[in-house]
Amino acid sequence: MTDLSALIPPAIQQEPAPALRVVHEPDGIDLAAAEVAAGQFLSALGISTASESLRGTPGRMARAYAELFSPRAFDLTTFPNDEGYDELVLARRIPVRSVCEHHLLPFVGTAHVGYLPGGRILGLSKLARVVEHFACRPQVQERLTKQVADWLQTHLEPKGVGVVIEAEHTCMTLRGVQATGSSTMTSTLLGLLRTDARSRSEFLALTGATS
Repeated sequence: MTDLSALIPPAIQQEPAPALRVVHEPDGIDLAAAEVAAGQFLSALGISTASESLRGTPGRMARAYAELFSPRAFDLTTFPNDEGYDELVLARRIPVRSVCEHHLLPFVGTAHVGYLPGGRILGLSKLARVVEHFACRPQVQERLTKQVADWLQTHLEPKGVGVVIEAEHTCMTLRGVQATGSSTMTSTLLGLLRTDARSRSEFLALTGATS
């Protein structure tokens, strides 16, 4: 009997790689308890919620923080790098929205995420999904930057990964030093984007991290 598999090109024979389902499971959200706690918090600060405009504020606070701490699930879809593309892939100005773990005040900004492809390439929207996945929890910007880079290096296995985040922290602009207009920039470079000077310079120039 003829082995028909020998007549099928290898690219067709290969089974597509299953998408990785990415879900962040919170320890448990109790909106009712959060609403009670929010009301007690406001009361302890001398803010009455008796008026019509403030009566629903504890519940709104609870729902708002629950939303901030709940990233959306997504599938990490990758595709074979059949053409052997070996130049930089970069998604710029990805919105970042997170909460500082020290004061639970928001910090917002943009992320630039790039990689040098290996055997597979990534659906472009997934770069933004990975940023959101790690941003939706109490964070510090330094950790967030490294978590995104490390995660992509582990699951995509590229030749290099680079992440630059620039954000304004309201814990610094609205309180304390009140440094209005200031921003913080962090970066993590892995693989060739760290060790190869040309690749590193190209990435940093395209992100605007260097002039």
